[in-house]
Amino acid sequence: MGRRKGLDITGVLLLDKPVDLSSNHALQRARRAMDAKKAGHTGTLDPFATGLLVCCFGKATKICGPMLNVDKKYIATLQLGSETDSGDLTGTVVQETADFAGITAEQLNKVLPDFLGEIQQIPPMYSALKRDGRPLYEYARQGIELEREPRTITIYEINVLRVQPTVVELEVFCSKGTYIRTLAQDIGRALGCFAHLIALRRTAVGPFTIDDAIDLASLQSMESPVDTLRALDELPDGLVPLKLLQKEIL
Repeated sequence: MGRRKGLDITGVLLLDKPVDLSSNHALQRARRAMDAKKAGHTGTLDPFATGLLVCCFGKATKICGPMLNVDKKYIATLQLGSETDSGDLTGTVVQETADFAGITAEQLNKVLPDFLGEIQQIPPMYSALKRDGRPLYEYARQGIELEREPRTITIYEINVLRVQPTVVELEVFCSKGTYIRTLAQDIGRALGCFAHLIALRRTAVGPFTIDDAIDLASLQSMESPVDTLRALDELPDGLVPLKLLQKEIL
């Protein structure tokens, strides 16, 4: 008896990824909930991060490539006073500020303008970027630090949502290729106190927002989860290749 491959389903799912789950695992759970044959997503979230994961099924996987280039929004929570090797709460503390008493909103607002606009950012060692065919995080786990070329990114907006002496919450609107972990680290260094992420939530990917997303548990409990999919002709203009859209309509 042959292995069942799943249904030929086409559409886009806006998924609210839970914490402590990789993007691929979240995608595969959604795929199994729909019994779909083919699935992909438009950009990875770290396991500790939550928020919008745009999942594409069937012919909709054709938009995965173009969607990698869109702008994104995040809510980032920074722990001030220490820096970790990974740039987030999953890493090991490598630098601390002795007798750190905290910062003020005035101090924060003084350094943030330096991170707006087109800036140079050095990708973190704990990333999936490859060197000689191996992702950088494999080198990092072996304690190897490699030189990385700075990359040009754009930070369109940074809005301060909350300021406490040792914790800061920011909303960041940025271009593709931006590492929020590195941004947090650089802001901490500019403040002279170090920093790392303790929470990260993606709230927008291109034209899609978290307000329209469904959480994984709710999706898995639905009688007909395919009802959550957006058809190709329901997607924003310019997102779907015209030839694909015409074939789907015909």
